[in-house]
Amino acid sequence: MNPIHASPLLKRLRRAFAGVLVLASATLSYCEPAHAEGKISIAQQFGIGYLILDVVQDQHLIEKYGKQEGLDIEVEWKTVSGATSMNEALLAGAIDVVSAGVPPMLTMWDRTRGHQNVKAVASLGSMPNYLLTNNPNIKTLKDFTEHDRIAVPAAGVGFQSRTLQIATARALGDGAYKQLDTISISLAHPDATTALIAGHSEIDAHFSSPPFQYQELEHANIHKILSSYDVLGGSGTFNALYTTEKFHDENPKTYRAFYEALREAARIINADKNAAAATYLRVEHSSLPLPLVQKIVNDPEISFTISPERSFVYASELHRLGVLKNGATSWKDYFFPEAWSSPGS
Repeated sequence: MNPIHASPLLKRLRRAFAGVLVLASATLSYCEPAHAEGKISIAQQFGIGYLILDVVQDQHLIEKYGKQEGLDIEVEWKTVSGATSMNEALLAGAIDVVSAGVPPMLTMWDRTRGHQNVKAVASLGSMPNYLLTNNPNIKTLKDFTEHDRIAVPAAGVGFQSRTLQIATARALGDGAYKQLDTISISLAHPDATTALIAGHSEIDAHFSSPPFQYQELEHANIHKILSSYDVLGGSGTFNALYTTEKFHDENPKTYRAFYEALREAARIINADKNAAAATYLRVEHSSLPLPLVQKIVNDPEISFTISPERSFVYASELHRLGVLKNGATSWKDYFFPEAWSSPGS
């Protein structure tokens, strides 16, 4: 039929069909994610506190679970020192998932509420951090003077500094909680360990972490002042993984694959901790003796679990001190829902 002579009925049918196509096209556009899934960049720091990630990387577990989701996931691993650098990279979109201590994660949750909405993905395990010194005159926090220097990865904002602030508030009063910030210096754990052991620099204390604190305590002139477990009242999460709401919501398959990879990595470690110690050496290219690393991962104070422990102590204490503007009612406020199926605190 010549379109010039089309009947009114045919014209109406054509208009109706065109409307259906427009609606279908709009619906498809709405359902499509903002960008294709199948990529994830992850940043970690130094130390055995990141062993779960080392196993994930070594065993290609994200790729494994990605295939179960129908994806060939491209994984990029980065090493970054310090919570400040981690957080800046996350907000800039340079990294999808970052890892740092619980306090830096809570700071990001607090500051991004209502926009990027950063929340935690999972715990990376519970392990104590020790405040160590080579100064025989320092036995408690009250013994530090303006002449001392405490090395921490991220002065004033990192896990060690926030833990120190809570401990200082309890020892010297809430108004003095930042008193030891004035003598704290940002320095990566490996460099701080070298400085403390050598004993020839201005640094005479180090709020350390595994494996570095074990190395330091092998020297008779170094002793422990404080453990993070003293502050928390028991075993507590050291590091956590966190990301933005955008990445979580727009990449459900990639996120699920990542979370399941973390879950399996924890199982692998707990099934054979000595083998996990060897994995740490291999992935981190570490020159530490294997027996030392095996001693650390088998330490009863350390547990490799993706479920948070006593993270809420940080949330409540830092809110009380005014570090966090927003108060949390439970740990679930700052963890994405996938973590809620496991016990947490």
